[in-house]
Amino acid sequence: MNTPAEPTDDRRTGPPALDGRAGPAQAGPAVGPATAADDRRAVTGKRRIAFAAYTDEDRMPGLLVLLRSLALTDPAVCEDFLVLHPGLPDSAFDAARRLHPRLVPRTAESRLDVFRVTGYDTVIALGPGMVVLGSLLPLLALRTGVAAVPQSGPGGERAVADGGLLVIQCQDVTDALRAALAEGGEGVVDRALSEAGLLEPLGSRYDFPAGRLYDDTPVPGSTVVLHFGDGRTAATPAREARERYELADEAFRAAYCALPGTKHPELLLHCALPFPEGGRAPVDLVRQVAEVHRQQGRYDEAVTLLTAAVADRPDLPRCHETLGISLMALSRYEEAEAHLLLATVSPDFAARAYGQLARLAWLLGRTAEAHAYAREGLDANPTDGNCRAWYVRTRPAPVTAPTAGPVPADEQLAHVALFADGQENAGDKVLPEAVRMCFGPDTGPARWHERSVHRLVDEPVLEELNARRGIVVGGGGLFLPDTAPNGNSGWQWNIPDDVLARITAPLAVFAVGYNVFDGQRYRRERFAASLRALVGKSSFFGLRNQGSVERVRELLPEELRDRVRYQPCPTTVARHLDPGLDDGAGRDDTVLINCAYDRAGLRFGHDYGHFLAETAAAVRAIGERAEVRYAAHMPADEKFVHDLRREHGTALPVEPLYLFSNDRIRELYRRTRLVIGMRGHAGMIPFGCGTPVISLVSHPKLAYFLSDIDRPDWGVSVHDRSLGARLAERAAAVLDDHPAAVADVHGRQEHLWSVTRANLAELRDLFGLPEPTSGGLAPHVPGPRTAEPARGLHLPDIRTK
Repeated sequence: MNTPAEPTDDRRTGPPALDGRAGPAQAGPAVGPATAADDRRAVTGKRRIAFAAYTDEDRMPGLLVLLRSLALTDPAVCEDFLVLHPGLPDSAFDAARRLHPRLVPRTAESRLDVFRVTGYDTVIALGPGMVVLGSLLPLLALRTGVAAVPQSGPGGERAVADGGLLVIQCQDVTDALRAALAEGGEGVVDRALSEAGLLEPLGSRYDFPAGRLYDDTPVPGSTVVLHFGDGRTAATPAREARERYELADEAFRAAYCALPGTKHPELLLHCALPFPEGGRAPVDLVRQVAEVHRQQGRYDEAVTLLTAAVADRPDLPRCHETLGISLMALSRYEEAEAHLLLATVSPDFAARAYGQLARLAWLLGRTAEAHAYAREGLDANPTDGNCRAWYVRTRPAPVTAPTAGPVPADEQLAHVALFADGQENAGDKVLPEAVRMCFGPDTGPARWHERSVHRLVDEPVLEELNARRGIVVGGGGLFLPDTAPNGNSGWQWNIPDDVLARITAPLAVFAVGYNVFDGQRYRRERFAASLRALVGKSSFFGLRNQGSVERVRELLPEELRDRVRYQPCPTTVARHLDPGLDDGAGRDDTVLINCAYDRAGLRFGHDYGHFLAETAAAVRAIGERAEVRYAAHMPADEKFVHDLRREHGTALPVEPLYLFSNDRIRELYRRTRLVIGMRGHAGMIPFGCGTPVISLVSHPKLAYFLSDIDRPDWGVSVHDRSLGARLAERAAAVLDDHPAAVADVHGRQEHLWSVTRANLAELRDLFGLPEPTSGGLAPHVPGPRTAEPARGLHLPDIRTK
């Protein structure tokens, strides 16, 4: 099964040289260090893939044909391209650099040096005599040995040609194989692979010799790579297939930009920019480029392009929509609203635009207008889910008789967090309540003044916050640039620096995480500046894992780094916060599994098909010991269940946690015997309830948490070649000696609880809270919670329109 269609860009620095040293970043559209990709492959285990070709000066024209054919045939693929050469001057690669943004020239003695490349997990060796006619995605998904096409010889024997296509899994290349290759001689590749037992045969379509075609014999339609060898003698159809890619630079760029479907963002920018001077680029191309800038966090570039494109053009609703969203990400709300309103004139885009307008109005505190915008969107398209969600969220609360007088503001704590509702992420529903439970049993509005982290902090809101006895920001992965982006801070709390500076109430950042994905690009300047101001203003600054502590310290000046400390996510110590969680009670004979699909390209790379097949095998093996059920934190998580049934014939019952109350979520995780989870809180919540966990590592935060509890072996990378066997083996070990596994969880929790108690004692003094023995708000193991649910935290909204 193919990877979810979401091209990735996982470079942070230039790629490694043959000896593993980092090389310089290559020519391409300048994005600057501020938008470099966050590289954490060492933590997530994501594969690094490269194409490679050996060429000399005479064969350089063939390399250019190869590069053009690769881009035009597989427009969504853009990996490093290693150009191995005998010592050509750097200027010899100028023409090739104009065709590919990730060209990496490296000196080499021969083509066989592809077996010496380090710093990559998979290398696909091509040649300047090859033309790509079909998708190479199946080759990028290969995981074992050295794949090649055995070619038929004159006597009918089949052997791998020395210059043929190779897909090399670098971890399988041994010193013995390199020694065999060093012997040289004709047919050395075939002999070496045969002796090592590494050959994985490919079908002939992946390396089809053009010399087999005579006269007017057409190229077989299934051909993926057409190989001309060192010469170009071939039948007319084969020559014509190659000549289609003998294009001038401008013709190649135009051809790439005109391709339908998904394009890789780096390749699109490389081919589209700079736009021709003196002429006007096609509007749709401008919008595509602007969308790439927006997705990579370069909102100002997107605004610049689209502002020029839509000048005096109210008839471009899609461009106005993208421009409005980009302006909103820069906190230029008035301009954003104007362009989004222009987008509503088109029936095709009206509902989407109204949904964005509802979000914009809600961010600014105009709840009634947000509700009206959402209603307009539903009138335009009654099935629009985003408008429906905003309509429900902004509906006026029913008027109820007060049960008690208003609580004085100075007796409350303000809580700034992401408050999920409806069918949003179950983990984000449990987390805010867990934070509040750290400070006492009453988690409701009598003790807490709730403020969504995404809503703009303006003067009236600042006054509200300062009136409280203290402000708690967190927890959760709030240091993430692309969830509700804003130009005020560069992370999720929508607060300008000048407003932050005027906070007078004690401020505590509590159990927040640095949540940037491996390979994710974002603008660091605004975030780093806001971060410095936040750390300087905070009286307490605690991050939920040591990995986040290290990453945030990297962005701070020396004098602020020591102020960043460790505060575990409170969901990981739930047993100590909620006496109702009796993990000594009986358990169901079940194992729960969870997967996540947001930013799927960053999570899986080219390995989604591999991940699905391996987990299918693990589910079957674990199913022989316990009932395997699926825990969906969001409706989108259920993609795994559908894919598993369609691709591998395995059906799983689903527990829709996004519909459950917080108590029911915790109870489900407490009663199961094991949780195998990809979402952060699919590991932390069950762990906090005393249940053993295995993490499917697709994001650094999962590995960070396991490192904090000194159990890195509880995690398996989604890219692990033996993922299925490892999951089955580790699950069996837990299930076979479950009491010992639970005791290990309890032991791991003790350190987290010790750190949390020490921090809470300091926060008690900071906020002027009563001593634990005096009642009221107190950081201690609380008694039973009040029956009053915290607004928006416990129950999904089941009201109807």
